[in-house]
Amino acid sequence: MLQAIVDILGMVISTANMLLIVWFIIGLLFAFNVVSPSNQFAFAVHDALSRLFEPALRPIRKLMPDTGAIDFSPMVFMILLVAVSRLLQGVAY
Repeated sequence: MLQAIVDILGMVISTANMLLIVWFIIGLLFAFNVVSPSNQFAFAVHDALSRLFEPALRPIRKLMPDTGAIDFSPMVFMILLVAVSRLLQGVAY
């Protein structure tokens, strides 16, 4: 039973990591004018993912030093998610 819960949480964490990467890439595409922010689909996806991840990233941004234009909080969040996943897997075995 515990193994099933850990597997499900692992899938949720993997999905969150993939969505974080998609959000980051769309943001880069907007920043370098590869995709216009007036593209409704890309903007809607980016906005939805921003609303999803901002509550988790805000505390990380407060703890990290200001690095200018580069935001490392998504990378820190991904590392934390992977660490939690590994800890859960260790507990389950």
